[in-house]
Amino acid sequence: MPFTELDNLPEKEPVRGYHGRFIHTDSMTLAYWRIDAEAEIPEHSHPQEQVASVIEGQFELVLDGASRIMGPGSIAVIPSNAPHSGRAVTNCRIIDVWHPARDDYR
Repeated sequence: MPFTELDNLPEKEPVRGYHGRFIHTDSMTLAYWRIDAEAEIPEHSHPQEQVASVIEGQFELVLDGASRIMGPGSIAVIPSNAPHSGRAVTNCRIIDVWHPARDDYR
């Protein structure tokens, strides 16, 4: 799949209120999220490194116990196995990238 359109990707809801469209390669996963206001993701960790970029809205991210409200243009680098959680303050659009790939999102 060298080329595609975002609207052609199926939307999945792996966590209530987190609607994602995913691209997977052998070594990474890219997610385009549409997140409902007040939707929460509980604290968790994973072996993948993650980069999260807020495109639209406000999102509260808690990383290693430190909380931050992220807005458009905010980027978070989440190290491998770092505990983190989040809550959409408003409706949000976020792009996440994980390395290596997230097989649980395939």
